[in-house]
Amino acid sequence: MLFWHVPAPNEAMLISGSKRQSQDTQFRIVTGHGSFVLPVKQKARMLSLALQEAEIAEDCVTQQGIRLTVRAVCVFKVGDDAVSIANAARRFLSVQNQMQELVGRIFAGHLRSIIGGLTVEQIIRERSRVAQEVVAGSHGEMEKLGIVVDALQIQEIEDATGYINNLAAPHAAAVASQARIAQAKADQEATEREQQAAALKAEYERDTAIKRAGFLAETEQSRARAAQAGPLAEARATQEVIEEQTSLAQRHVALTAQRLEAEVRRPADAEAYRKRTLAEADRDRVKFEADGSAYTERALAQAQADANTARAASLRDGNQELIAANRIVENLPALADAAARGLAGADLTVLNGTDGVNQVAAGIVSQGLAILQSLQHQAAPTGTTSPASATADPNVNGRATPRLPNRS
Repeated sequence: MLFWHVPAPNEAMLISGSKRQSQDTQFRIVTGHGSFVLPVKQKARMLSLALQEAEIAEDCVTQQGIRLTVRAVCVFKVGDDAVSIANAARRFLSVQNQMQELVGRIFAGHLRSIIGGLTVEQIIRERSRVAQEVVAGSHGEMEKLGIVVDALQIQEIEDATGYINNLAAPHAAAVASQARIAQAKADQEATEREQQAAALKAEYERDTAIKRAGFLAETEQSRARAAQAGPLAEARATQEVIEEQTSLAQRHVALTAQRLEAEVRRPADAEAYRKRTLAEADRDRVKFEADGSAYTERALAQAQADANTARAASLRDGNQELIAANRIVENLPALADAAARGLAGADLTVLNGTDGVNQVAAGIVSQGLAILQSLQHQAAPTGTTSPASATADPNVNGRATPRLPNRS
């Protein structure tokens, strides 16, 4: 509407010319709602209640006489109550754009006052304390101006003399040293980690290469086995054939050896044994003939002597039987010689060598003497012993009368 005015939320409307007054002011304060303004009789003005900022850059001297340049920021606004609005309206309504500068100068003065009572170290370490003391020191003045301070922050402290830098030098050196040590440790740890990573990478590459080589080797072996499967099977088959042929050949050799044993060696051994036996028999026969001839001659001589003795006795006594026996004795050499020739041509095997030959010859002669002795006993009277009885004793020359051995 033409005469209806409404202030913004961050504004206060001041209506002057009204008869109604509040709090001993010459104007009416309207906030948060609208109001009629009568033309000609009343006039409406707006006061900003918005937040404002004042920058402060002030050269200050500390308690030590060190000159510092302090930069700060003050955040303030007009109070929301009627008293504050009235105070601010009376002072700043026509110069609202200069409010920041004016407030900044006020805070700069209080800042110089506070810093003058502190040392550089205190200012550096206790910036919040400095800000609180500045706000507290300016509270009365700000209240008269209708200003409420929301915050005061010291942003920067500049030292043209280098005092702050000198204070910070030892700490900076220590910090720099610690920083270098930390950097060296960090570099060392980084190097160690890089080495570990490189070692792990190398180990992984080695394991990968070994596995790849193993896979390739297995692949090559599989290919080689596949390629050799046919020749190996053929070789195994050939080997089995050779083994069977070898076994068959061994059986043939064993059979041939058995055949040679049965057909050659044993007949050869038998033939050799036969020849050796025949040779021994020829040797024994020759020796038998020689020994038989010698013994026959000795026996014939003895028999001849005995016969002569018996003949003489029989002729002296006139015994006809003895005479007949004497004739037999006379023919005894011829009989012994015929017997010896018969034995020489006979196929006999003499078991006891020379003794056997002697026994055979002695047996022949003894048989002839036994015949002679029998005849003498028949011719001799009872109790009478003829001279031939001693000669015809069963034991001739102290040896037993032998018997002819059986033919083998």
